[in-house]
Amino acid sequence: MSILVSIVCITYNHEDFIADAIDSFLMQQTNFKFEIIIHDDASTDRTADIIKKYEKQYPHLIKPIYQMENQYSKGVAIEPLIFERAKGKYIAVCEGDDYWTDSYKLQKQIDYLEKHPKCSLVFHSAMFINVKRQPTGTIARIAKKNKIVEMGEILTKANPNFIPTASRVYRKKSMTDLPSWFLNASIGDFPLALLIANHGYFYYIDEIMSVYRTGVKGSWSDRMYSKGAIQNAIKINKECIQILEDFNIYTKFKYKQEIENAKSERYIRILLLEEKIKDVKTTVSYKKMNVTRKIRMNVEYYCPRFYKSLGKLKQISNKWKLIK
Repeated sequence: MSILVSIVCITYNHEDFIADAIDSFLMQQTNFKFEIIIHDDASTDRTADIIKKYEKQYPHLIKPIYQMENQYSKGVAIEPLIFERAKGKYIAVCEGDDYWTDSYKLQKQIDYLEKHPKCSLVFHSAMFINVKRQPTGTIARIAKKNKIVEMGEILTKANPNFIPTASRVYRKKSMTDLPSWFLNASIGDFPLALLIANHGYFYYIDEIMSVYRTGVKGSWSDRMYSKGAIQNAIKINKECIQILEDFNIYTKFKYKQEIENAKSERYIRILLLEEKIKDVKTTVSYKKMNVTRKIRMNVEYYCPRFYKSLGKLKQISNKWKLIK
């Protein structure tokens, strides 16, 4: 039986978390073969030592890549190297500080992909926890039922809160002949989602089957909410606009209107981050917004403390649901 799924784990200085990730891979119950490719980007802690222990115990499953120099800091794209090594028809993703919580997660996602060739990616909801393994109250859940997600929604909402990284399983063939705009991007999740979406629709399973860990030093969430986060967020949104423009050309303007809508959303985010809500209100996108969204945006801008308190109440409610 050949390998059907390649589990891909990119890790760096995750000595406190990497065992959780690997254990969650090993607990998967499947009727197909899978491999585990772990890319350690020259960690300076004990991450590589922990991986080597698992490699010794499961040599037929775990196939690590140990870098001697940190590739991310050199601007080297890691994905092409991993895709070249991967033997599976499908790629399942989980970074070294996250982990899966359902032993049938892979089986559920592959079952759908095998039966629906027009689907390019299957994802699911995820629970957010902190470094102490405590639920933050945030749950990445886009709907209260399973649903098909089309390009328009992917273009505007593809981020870890919408499509958790550790929830993604997609077809490897989506990642052949990678364009330069993808390889040169400093952010990974958004352009990756666009490339895959160009090959078919996404499917969402309304089950919490993975954990997204926040507050990890050097992680995406740590950079977003640390000092200088506003300028960093502005920079990321500007890069996303450039990626959208490149993707528009790449797809020969197939999704021109959807991309224009997505760019407008990014411009609004930038204006709000720059505290220019008056400029936001002059945009066509704002005028087309429904009343509920306008109210939410204005409350968040003019009454941030009240808005945050509402968010905390929601988190407390989510925590209570998880405890029950």
